[in-house]
Amino acid sequence: MKIRIAVIEDNNFLIKSVKEKLSFFEDISISFTANNGLECMDKLNENRQTDLILMDIEMPKQNGIEATALVKQKYPQIKIIMLTVFDDDENIFKAIQAGADGYLLKDVSAQELYLAIVQTLEGGAAMTPSIARKAINLLRSPLTSQLHEHHLNHDLSEREIEILEQLAVGLPYTAIAENLFISPSTVRRHIENIYRKLQVHSKVEAVNIAKSKRVI
Repeated sequence: MKIRIAVIEDNNFLIKSVKEKLSFFEDISISFTANNGLECMDKLNENRQTDLILMDIEMPKQNGIEATALVKQKYPQIKIIMLTVFDDDENIFKAIQAGADGYLLKDVSAQELYLAIVQTLEGGAAMTPSIARKAINLLRSPLTSQLHEHHLNHDLSEREIEILEQLAVGLPYTAIAENLFISPSTVRRHIENIYRKLQVHSKVEAVNIAKSKRVI
């Protein structure tokens, strides 16, 4: 049985490069490709038998870390390897926190990429050696420097925490407004304040940070 791989990358030339690397291996087939996280989620609805996703980080509309969190929520059986040029601590941490199963840099050889895919599907955590060293350092000193003190000193109000709790279970703005007896526009203003205080740009990021810091 072939291993079904999806490639999510906003650069079509790099998609072609990854497909060429994988073409050497007869047990690999390409399930689909997409140029951003939103397109990935749409195509996954039609390609649910995908085994593993190779996910870029920096993409328009929805980045790879946000997409990883969403894929893991909806399709937890699908493995995800980040395939990126970013080797900074913050992206590594956020990717792992979002549920990434592996983390490779784009200069990986065809053989290394194939072995990483097989290793990940067997339950391993494939990482470029330099990334693995940084991941170990993150575990030794969990994010005091990497995610900066502003994530710790969030200064969220009780109302903002209530809204975060309801966002975490997937409620839309209108339902949150009804539950808290406030207007949807007030909910939006609170969410804007939450984003500003946590320095994030999406509900997924806000909820993930709040959970990691035991705010909710």
